[in-house]
Amino acid sequence: MTTAITIHDEKIGKQIVDIAYSIHKALGAGLLEKIYEACFCYELTKRQIPFLTQQKVPIVYDNLKFEEALRLDILVNNTIIIELKAQENYHPVWEAQLLSYLRLSGLHLGYLINFNVPLIKGGIKRMVL
Repeated sequence: MTTAITIHDEKIGKQIVDIAYSIHKALGAGLLEKIYEACFCYELTKRQIPFLTQQKVPIVYDNLKFEEALRLDILVNNTIIIELKAQENYHPVWEAQLLSYLRLSGLHLGYLINFNVPLIKGGIKRMVL
């Protein structure tokens, strides 16, 4: 069952896609993920969109808690997860990873963005849980 995404989060989502296009247009493919992450955070800051980087999300199973089990690349507005990649080959496990992050964090909207593609349109995957 999917949950409705707020209009505010949809607007932020459009800005996330715009940021990805802007960065890819300026820098292209082939850089390290941490460079793209720094540029993404810079753009979010310029647009005054709140975010956290490398956010830890604990996993709880019964009475067992794993404090640093997940680490989100970028958490935007406390509602949207962005997972960045800079890999030549696409791996389907990335989608499973993002879906797991959404499920375990209780969030519903995420973006998987791989910058190591000729056209960024092919590197952006919007996922809703």
